[in-house]
Amino acid sequence: MKLIAENLTIDRGGRRVFQDLSFTLESGTALVVTGANGIGKSSLLRTLAGLVFLSKGEIRLEGGQDDRQPQEQAHYFGHQDAVKPALSVLENLVFWQSYSAPVSVSAFAGKKMEPLEALQILGIGHTAYLPAAYLSAGQRRRLSLCRLLVTPRPVWLMDEPTSALDKASEGQLLELMNGHLALGGLIVTATHTDLALDQVQILHLKAEIVETQLTEEDF
Repeated sequence: MKLIAENLTIDRGGRRVFQDLSFTLESGTALVVTGANGIGKSSLLRTLAGLVFLSKGEIRLEGGQDDRQPQEQAHYFGHQDAVKPALSVLENLVFWQSYSAPVSVSAFAGKKMEPLEALQILGIGHTAYLPAAYLSAGQRRRLSLCRLLVTPRPVWLMDEPTSALDKASEGQLLELMNGHLALGGLIVTATHTDLALDQVQILHLKAEIVETQLTEEDF
């Protein structure tokens, strides 16, 4: 399975964010997007998720489900936690699972997890029947991460995934991310933090320049 981006050009608010950006990402690999604030990292992730229209270029997921667009085979984990405060923590996950169809492809071995199990793994099982409005910022972040587990999809798009997490939760997140890669999944993440991921490709964004670099870790 490969995520392929060819000659991506994005314009937002009358400004060209970047142009002619290309990369290929293989199964089991994370693309870590770095660069200064405002350089276009979040715009790239939102474009891959189908939330921002391309001005030019093409995005493909080879080896995925042919009858689905690439963004339909991806989870977007952004700055906002997408939690409904009036619902209980468990109801939030059940709603998400019923709303989002899983994706199963031969190159990805992800299995659907039950909501209560996902909450226990993320350390917030004790909050299952509380209104989500009672959660702290870190707990809401972990609830949002649970969504990636209850509906398996091969591509995770993660914008500053460690935001609002303590050190223990960061370590747990890295375990989940490396576990996803081990199952043949792909991750694209924008971050200012060094992430100890097993197999990494770096995409560094600069003004008018895009530099790519492969790190020789477990290749």
